Formats: sequence, C-alpha cells, structure tokens
Amino acid sequence: MTLNIVMVEPQIPQNTGNVARTCSVTGARLHLVGPMGFNIDDRKLKRAGLDYWHFLDISYYDDLSAFFHQVSDGVIKLEESAPDTSDYNFYYFETGSPRIYSEPEYEDNVYIFFGSETKGLPMPLLERNPNQCVRFPMRSEVRSLNLSNAVAIGTFEVLRQWGFPEL
Repeated sequence: MTLNIVMVEPQIPQNTGNVARTCSVTGARLHLVGPMGFNIDDRKLKRAGLDYWHFLDISYYDDLSAFFHQVSDGVIKLEESAPDTSDYNFYYFETGSPRIYSEPEYEDNVYIFFGSETKGLPMPLLERNPNQCVRFPMRSEVRSLNLSNAVAIGTFEVLRQWGFPEL
C-alpha cells in the first residue's frame, strides 16, 4: 500500500521537518511542491526531521503544475482554472471543506494534499474538485490546526483504514 503526502508551498521548515519524520516512521512518500519558504538544506528543517532523513522517500517539484504533470504521466495539466482530478485518488485537506476526513474510503496509492501555512491550497483547485475535499472538525472560532499535526492526523487515518500495514 502506498500513501503519498503532498505539501504544497510549505513555508515553515520545522513543520516540513516534522512531516518528514512522520513519513519516515510510517513509510509514507513525501512530495514537496514549491516554491517553498526555505531552502531544503535549512538547519531547522534538518533538526526537526532528526536523523530520520535516510528513511525518507521524497520528491521535489518546482510548482503544482509540474507535480500534476509528473504524477499523471502528462495527462493532468494545471490550467487557468485548475485541473479536474476526480479520476485520481487525490484528497485535499482544507478547513472549509464540507466532508470530514474520516468519511472517504482511502484506496491504495492515495495522495493527501496539504497547503501552505499561510495560504492553504489554491481555491480554484478546491472549487474544481469539491468531492475530494475533506476537513478536520474543529471549533469555528479557531482558524486551523498546525500543519504538521494535520498531516499526522490525516496520515494515521489512512493507515488506520488500511490496518496499519507493515507497522
């Protein structure tokens, strides 16, 4: 079973380091989509990931268009309005989504997407793919969870549904 974590334009190196550590201990693949708010050799990033980097399966992309093009073998192209990804096993985690993260049945080779700490995911992408958007239930007066915590919760929900393979 393959779980893919996609971080789109992460801004805080410590969050990305924590996500890298979560991926290392669970066997999830990490996809970092730029532009990022730090250099990949940032000391804070490396420190947050501790000595788990050699366990990590990680890929880098210049932008979301490059990501979609590469993972779909050129079929998905990011256009002005955003691609329709309903034929793919993609889920977009965003605070304003109508569905709760535990509702979908996550299949093998799933991609779970998380946006930047400051902007979230691109609104046209979410609007074009509403059935693939999910959220964490939380109090309305609070903006959102910490990004690395959100990724951990989403990761472990997918793995729970799969019976925690190889863990």
